[in-house]
Amino acid sequence: MKLRVLVVDDTSLFRRVIADALALLPDVEVVGTAPNGKIALERAATLLPDLMTLDIEMPEMDGLEVLDALKQKGIQCGVVIVSALTLKGGDLTIRALERGAFDFITKPTDGDQKSNLAAISNALAPIVSAYRLRWEIRSILKPTSPAAPTVKAVPSATTLYTEHQTFTRKADLVLIGISTGGPNALAAMLPSLPANFPVPVLIVQHMPPLFTKSMAASLAAKCKVAVKEAEDGEVIHSSKVYIAPGGRHMKIVTGPKGETTLRITDDPMENNCRPSVDYLFRSAANNFNGNMTAVIMTGMGSDGVLGLRLLKRKNCHIIAQDEASCVVFGMPGEAVKAGIVDVVAPLEQIANEISRSVKSKIL
Repeated sequence: MKLRVLVVDDTSLFRRVIADALALLPDVEVVGTAPNGKIALERAATLLPDLMTLDIEMPEMDGLEVLDALKQKGIQCGVVIVSALTLKGGDLTIRALERGAFDFITKPTDGDQKSNLAAISNALAPIVSAYRLRWEIRSILKPTSPAAPTVKAVPSATTLYTEHQTFTRKADLVLIGISTGGPNALAAMLPSLPANFPVPVLIVQHMPPLFTKSMAASLAAKCKVAVKEAEDGEVIHSSKVYIAPGGRHMKIVTGPKGETTLRITDDPMENNCRPSVDYLFRSAANNFNGNMTAVIMTGMGSDGVLGLRLLKRKNCHIIAQDEASCVVFGMPGEAVKAGIVDVVAPLEQIANEISRSVKSKIL
């Protein structure tokens, strides 16, 4: 069965390029295009696409208004945001992802039509593939009566989780790796951490430059803990969340006085990602002397698994987001398959699981 896609963009050139890029992908059918949000809603209601590529900045009705209207009208359609690589585009895209957009791509800023076509096709291919898998699974599964969410025990290299599990090695640092679906998941999870959260939190979210600054600002407005985009050379502190800058790696090093310091680098991509979860996790395994909790959350691919293996050797407590609450169960799924996860928990319980694993007081 083909995945039916509606292309929405106020620029005729990009409508054509995106439609042509989608046509290169297997089992994808472009069922229509729309030049603005109002027409997009009309065509979505009649064409009933499975997926929509949605320009975020449009006259009359922008992408955010379209997302809200889709929800209000009960039109069930996945959305991939198409955004300019600008600060304004980043702000709008973060807000769209927090509203439930599946993922996003950025518009090429230069190049001829042929190179733009290749760039958009390469960007869309893994996103469409991941969405197709989710769409196929959800179309097959029949809804059952809702059950209360539970925390599930899974085989691990150390212990199994139980409701009465005690932690003899309380964590001094929390590490989080996340990708597709991340902004929405973080916006749901991080506000549950208290203002006096006793340890630092380091996050790698796969994103391009500019976008993480917007995400950090959005999360800071929602959270009790301080949230910021990480800066090169800064010493990390309790009750603060540091997000790796988009398009750059983040690692831990030990400063001259033994303090834990962040370095922001332009080292080569890992797992086709920069920032990379593996890059951060590996540096923590090699350079941090305290106890750690690592959390692997929604996202495509397997970035983070190799780093988690190294962390497990340091007796790191590992939490994975469960499949039901993930947008894509790629990264956490690979960690679960590797047998290195201590707890698999739904999104709404992850903050509690993190809090249970860390030391109780700021030292």
